[in-house]
Amino acid sequence: MSPSEIRPVLDHDEAARAAAEAVFARFVVELQKGLDTSDADTYDRSFAADVVWGSPYGATLASFDDLNAVHRALMARGTAPPSDFEVVAVRAPAPGVAIGQIRRRARDADGFSEMALYALVERDGRWWLAAAQNTPIAAAPA
Repeated sequence: MSPSEIRPVLDHDEAARAAAEAVFARFVVELQKGLDTSDADTYDRSFAADVVWGSPYGATLASFDDLNAVHRALMARGTAPPSDFEVVAVRAPAPGVAIGQIRRRARDADGFSEMALYALVERDGRWWLAAAQNTPIAAAPA
């Protein structure tokens, strides 16, 4: 028996995946609007109170209040370049859980771009960001 034969496929429910894709499509619209208007409150609108966040530079945060303060400061300084968000992949591994990869691509070819892995969890009909990890998009070392 090969190792792949004993591993489960977690994302097997087509209806759940379609719902998760719709959730991520709405989530990306929120992120885009927040970035385009430099509004951290809009950007962070769906972040849970106990969100776990990993920055592209290794910093970690584990509360909405701390993360929102960082995002407010970054947006006030205009740190993020004009960018476009796109959903790359979505999985629905369990009821009420959606995992997705989102790319933020800077519009300027020399701007900072990143890939993020997001975990969204549904509570009482509303989807919340529970965790995220952001990674810079850069050329691989030689």
